Amino acid sequence: MNRSRSHDQSVIEMIRNDPAFAVEYLRLAFEELDADGGEAGFLTALRHVIEARGGMAEIAEKAGLSRESLYRSLSPKGNPTLRTMKRVVHATGLTFASIAAA
Repeated sequence: MNRSRSHDQSVIEMIRNDPAFAVEYLRLAFEELDADGGEAGFLTALRHVIEARGGMAEIAEKAGLSRESLYRSLSPKGNPTLRTMKRVVHATGLTFASIAAA
């Protein structure tokens, strides 16, 4: 029986097991925003946190968004507004201030 896990699943599990890791993980992704591919990297990190904190449907509901809209916004080609990002980050139980201060 193959017990290997994907990288994504491993990261999601680490975030679930260590809430402080979520903040540090997003802070590092935030610091890389200006680099090539930085936007996609931050969106990937945010998707990992969302999955660890209840999944797309739960976070979308908390953020007042449809699940489809959240998936589209956070897709590799997504371009979410700052307002959407703020609502999503808050729905995960975090704030931009906590991410920046980490």
